[in-house]
Amino acid sequence: MFKNKLFNIMLVILSTLTLMGVLTIVLYTQFFQETKAESELTIDEILRVSVETDEITTNLLSNHVIRSKFVFQLDNTRATTEFEKRDFQIENIIIQELADMKESDFRGSKGILELEKIIRDRVNEIMDDGYVVQVYMNARVIQ
Repeated sequence: MFKNKLFNIMLVILSTLTLMGVLTIVLYTQFFQETKAESELTIDEILRVSVETDEITTNLLSNHVIRSKFVFQLDNTRATTEFEKRDFQIENIIIQELADMKESDFRGSKGILELEKIIRDRVNEIMDDGYVVQVYMNARVIQ
């Protein structure tokens, strides 16, 4: 390669050491470093970041009255604190969405799931410190 034998030996040794270093780093990061798996939260962790609304009573579009309660699962405790401060805005969003629904929208799970999704999306629009992961309708009475 080069005419100087010492330079060739030094170049081979440096290349070998560099290759061994890179290989060591790759193996270490792939096999020996602990990885945080995105596992599901335990029930205690979910309860820590969940907030339940007061009972909300309002009229539906079909002249029926609904009493409902919701549980909101948030992504962190800062979001929980913010959510509790915004409770009047959250209740307003829920009442607005319920006012546009009919009694027949609650006959199956499809309508309830759609309502939960709409409420989650609208609440996420006003949240600053986190977001709503899931909305659960845990009580409903239609009269």
